[in-house]
Amino acid sequence: MSVVLDGTSLSIEALVRIARAGEQVEIDPAALERVRICRAMLEEKLAAREIMYGTNTGIGEFSEIVLTDEQVERFQRYLIYNHAAGIGPPAPAEVVRAAIASRINVLVHGNSGCRPEIPLTLAAMLNRGVTPVVCQRGSVGASGDLAPMAQIALLLLGEGEAVFEGERLPGAVAMERAGIPVPGLRARDGLAAINGSNVLTAMSALLLHDADRWLRQAEIACAMSLEALLANLKPYDVRVHELRGFPGAIRSTRAIMRCIEGSDLQTGKITTKVQDAYSMRSSPQVIGAAHDALAYARSQVEIELNGVGDNPLFLPEAGLTLTGANFQGTPVSLPMEMVGQAITMVCVLSERRLNRLENPALSQGLPDFLTEGAGMFSGLMLSQYTADSLIVEQRLLSAPASTMSIPAAADQEDFVSMGMNTALKNAQILEHAYAVLGIELMAAAQALDFRDFTPGRGVRVAKEVIRRHVRHLDEDRPLYPDHDRMAALVRSGEILDAVEHEVGPLG
Repeated sequence: MSVVLDGTSLSIEALVRIARAGEQVEIDPAALERVRICRAMLEEKLAAREIMYGTNTGIGEFSEIVLTDEQVERFQRYLIYNHAAGIGPPAPAEVVRAAIASRINVLVHGNSGCRPEIPLTLAAMLNRGVTPVVCQRGSVGASGDLAPMAQIALLLLGEGEAVFEGERLPGAVAMERAGIPVPGLRARDGLAAINGSNVLTAMSALLLHDADRWLRQAEIACAMSLEALLANLKPYDVRVHELRGFPGAIRSTRAIMRCIEGSDLQTGKITTKVQDAYSMRSSPQVIGAAHDALAYARSQVEIELNGVGDNPLFLPEAGLTLTGANFQGTPVSLPMEMVGQAITMVCVLSERRLNRLENPALSQGLPDFLTEGAGMFSGLMLSQYTADSLIVEQRLLSAPASTMSIPAAADQEDFVSMGMNTALKNAQILEHAYAVLGIELMAAAQALDFRDFTPGRGVRVAKEVIRRHVRHLDEDRPLYPDHDRMAALVRSGEILDAVEHEVGPLG
């Protein structure tokens, strides 16, 4: 099965399949015809010597310089050369593949003026496994992700570097081995290939997919800790949340209670407090707010995936060329700032429940620091230190990049989104989140070992999965291997898949 790119129907899930599973892509024939029609209009305007930004003029501060006919043909090559100015290690292959698919979807709208060979070649690169080597840093998120996209575009010239069949090769060699003709770049082709926020959008789409799975595991961890702490379950009555009306909170409380369903805690046989601490009873409101933040960001990212992020724009039906700023990354980067903050917020909540599991003054009778040998042993005391150190980093990374614009290009580009910085720091925030949640899950499993009652179906399954990877802490041992295993376990989604198989979808 393949994903059909038509400019309007690309979902985050389809992008994930292209990026990670190597799913093939096709370009919709009607979309390709739109590209041909737009190209014909552009060539007519070139022949008539109509001034068009980035086609027969320079770019940025040089936009007022009109190029000669001979320069028009050569300009696109130099455009790609001078924009391939990133720095640092290569971006993951999945990010580059997602960015290429995203850019194809922009071009096949038929408003970018490039030749059909450009999206067709990019699609062939995806389908045959040619992945350009792209530096992670260097984009300011307007005019699009120019530096990383230019490294992709170097392959269209038979230059740059690419990974093919596991080997890092010169671009020309990779294209030749894959049997892909190098199309070269003619008028407008180069700028059309790079002038959008496709890398930061690709990173955001992949992160949203992963963050949703992480949030569902946060609900599983919450359910386990609630059981271990003998929580009063009245705050998890869905009617509480329906009266307020936030969809995320309604969704979250249903997910948590699905994990707890079948627990002795629901029968009234176990004595609970009249009212628990905020970190316990407000979990649906907090995790739910994160769900709502992700839902908004998802809507913005999918608009961007299916919109025309380019400049200038060509409207064949009106015979017009319009210049604007649809490359601006802010519509994606601003909601993604909220996503990073939401993940950090849920991690803070997780750590507070971890504290209650370990603190003998708050744990409802659990052993001090979840060890029966307190004094001789310290149990999971230092696990909390690790979680705390990660959360401090998350808080630092949650400072918004979107307010950090630095003018460039002689103040022609005097406001930029810094959206790539947002995407890069969000990736670090989520990586820490896997570990923080893993530590809570490990502590909750340890705590449940000390409880003599039957927990909910979902909680039981989650604990069984954890015990396949980390054994009960009966006496102190080095904990860093357990922490690493738990972070990897959360990242893999194995707990989520097992729980959802048992109790049904949590989303």
